Amino acid sequence: MVISEWDKQNNNFSRLLSSTTSDQLLKEIAPGKNTGIYLVGHLIAISDAMLPLLAFGEKLFPHLENVFITNPDKSGLQMPSITELKDQLKAVNAELSQHIQSTSPEDWFKRHMAVSDEDFLKEPHRNKLNVIINRTNHMSYHLGQLALQ
Repeated sequence: MVISEWDKQNNNFSRLLSSTTSDQLLKEIAPGKNTGIYLVGHLIAISDAMLPLLAFGEKLFPHLENVFITNPDKSGLQMPSITELKDQLKAVNAELSQHIQSTSPEDWFKRHMAVSDEDFLKEPHRNKLNVIINRTNHMSYHLGQLALQ
């Protein structure tokens, strides 16, 4: 059920992105708030960061972290084009999907890479499945913002 919801939200994100114009993405989602393109880049960077967090490999686009996670929108940093972001979304989703589909049910309850073995013994909820649940909710939140744009 968790993986199905993850896939559903990713499909919703891809569908929304394909139906949203570049002009819409360049606008703020509300006065004084993030632009659509920033939220798109942010979601891609967060998904990309899941690769090492879940021990699936290295980030595909590590440069996105500085632009879309470390720094706020309107920081003056150069953002990739919308076309580049769409391509990066496809690549990250394909990589994540491959690993997610090959992860066994018992592996989802193992620790993620941001928690030590010692801490995981005390806090077993800090597992890979919880990362997927959290990131699915995170994506859903930002999709709601983008849909209202």
